[in-house]
Amino acid sequence: MKSAGQLGYTTVAQGMNRMPGLLKLASFLALLFLPALAIAAGGAEIQAMSVEYRDVPGIGSRNLVWIVAQQHLLLAGFVLGVPIFAWICELVGWKTKETRYDKLAKEFTKLLTSAYATTALFGGILLFLLIGLYPKLMAYLTDMFFPSFLVYCLLFLLETATLYMYWYGWDYMQGNKKAFHLFLGFLLNLFALGIMIVPNSWATFQASPVVVGEGDAWARAWMAMQNPTWWPVNIHRLIANVVLGGFIVGAYAGVRYLLAVSREEREHYDWMGYVGNFIGVFGMLPLPFAGYWLMREVYQYNQQMGITLMGGFLAWLFILQAMLIGVLFLGANYYFWMGITYRIPGSEAQYKKPVMAMLLVLLLCLGVWMTPHSLVASLAEAQKMGGTHHPLLGVFGVMSAKMTVANLMILVTFMSFIMYWRAGKQETAGWAKAAKAIMGALLVIAGIAVVVLGVWGYFVPAIIRINYFSVAQVLIVLFIMVTFTPLTALLMKSAKTTTEMVWGKMPIRAGYSLVLNAVMVILLMSLMGYARSSSRVHWHIYGVMRDTSDYAYSPALGYAAAFMSLNTFVFCLIVAFIFWVATLGDKAKAQTPKASTVDVPGHTTPAMAGGAPSSVEKLD
Repeated sequence: MKSAGQLGYTTVAQGMNRMPGLLKLASFLALLFLPALAIAAGGAEIQAMSVEYRDVPGIGSRNLVWIVAQQHLLLAGFVLGVPIFAWICELVGWKTKETRYDKLAKEFTKLLTSAYATTALFGGILLFLLIGLYPKLMAYLTDMFFPSFLVYCLLFLLETATLYMYWYGWDYMQGNKKAFHLFLGFLLNLFALGIMIVPNSWATFQASPVVVGEGDAWARAWMAMQNPTWWPVNIHRLIANVVLGGFIVGAYAGVRYLLAVSREEREHYDWMGYVGNFIGVFGMLPLPFAGYWLMREVYQYNQQMGITLMGGFLAWLFILQAMLIGVLFLGANYYFWMGITYRIPGSEAQYKKPVMAMLLVLLLCLGVWMTPHSLVASLAEAQKMGGTHHPLLGVFGVMSAKMTVANLMILVTFMSFIMYWRAGKQETAGWAKAAKAIMGALLVIAGIAVVVLGVWGYFVPAIIRINYFSVAQVLIVLFIMVTFTPLTALLMKSAKTTTEMVWGKMPIRAGYSLVLNAVMVILLMSLMGYARSSSRVHWHIYGVMRDTSDYAYSPALGYAAAFMSLNTFVFCLIVAFIFWVATLGDKAKAQTPKASTVDVPGHTTPAMAGGAPSSVEKLD
């Protein structure tokens, strides 16, 4: 059912999808000469082509492409996500005149430059594998999308030149030149966005092809790009890249915090971990909505494809998805709650009950979200239950319940951040009391409305629930987020600080929670990439080009889970290497320690690694 064309061919779109590194000569030349290769393979030669597939002994062509494509996609997601919040941090630092934001943005960009060449390396390998192992499909897609290949190469050249100027001109473009540097950052993100959305059309065309009429090459390529799932995938992947980049930066800060040997380092990386977690969480909140929109478009395009994903053999993947997302929500909230406890002295008693209530709601929602629609049961168990549906828990296995609890978890996580934002501050505005009362009432009404719509969804036709009730739930939650954020910002603008934020006091488990969040995101992206690719079953291009290779089947879920775990492990090793490379410059500077950055003479090992705490730390 799922051939190399599934986990392999999606990679022409997913693989070349976000290849933002041209620092490696091989990748650079591969992209420049791709049009020439396409022309050589196109036209009459396509009809005469005798080789449709090639295989790799031992590992197999599909498995090899699967691994390389997954590593490239994850690295590309990180490389495209980091510039967004690096530029935002730099902009905030420029407006507020706080140098720590500019320093943070520069450190983000340092991680980007370290990952850039690695992304290009995997992109070049992937390109050659696709051309060599799946020539027929590549020739077809090249004939269809050739003009967009030219645009793609141009965008790469522009992004590379912009990145060089943005990074190497950072220190030079200060003062009056800072505005131009910010403009370069804006262009960098604009080109990166183009690099993402152009190849997305190739992947989405494979899953939801459209009839392409007559016309010149540019017109035909544009018609093929305008397929039903193109923009839902663009939005979904853009948000997912921000989430991945935020949590990986948070993991980097968590590791550096665990290894810090000075108070200054602990404070900096504690704050950096908070920013990374904040970015990851705020990207994660709208991500389920984008995913719901994508699935809705899939159902509208081809109902059988949607049933394969949500009700066929891939349905159990969404139970795993629920578990991973639930752990991610718990981890992100746990980090916020630790911030209240350790960064804001005296706040623990005040917020203990709200935190416990939030934890209870999150656990209950996660339990409902993880409940399967049907159980894997023996014949005797099925006879006792009266079927494969549990008489009590079966009611929680349908989408009406799952959409409800997903929205409630998003609401709880958002309020967890709002609570952290307001901790240690006292509102002084005259309208603060009325604003808080209105916000509390809106929150209660929103929660009740989400639950009522969810229960009501059991008694209406599916089309009503999907098109109206689920959309209404999403709009209610978005209304709360869009309304509460500026109101809270206005309240905090004139608020009096009762307890100063203390950085660098977080426990060791805070660093571990940041690393856990990053691992969950990587696993989640690996899992959903497999699900989307498998939805095409035995088609390279759904309904147009059939998979006739030896791999024309979908891997079993256990086999796929093993590959997801392997890809996650390999990616973590690559990221660890990138982190190590990014810190080499810092280690060189640390060869001559300064008295101002060392807490206590002789304290040269981090406390988590066995170093004895200093006398100052003991007093703390």
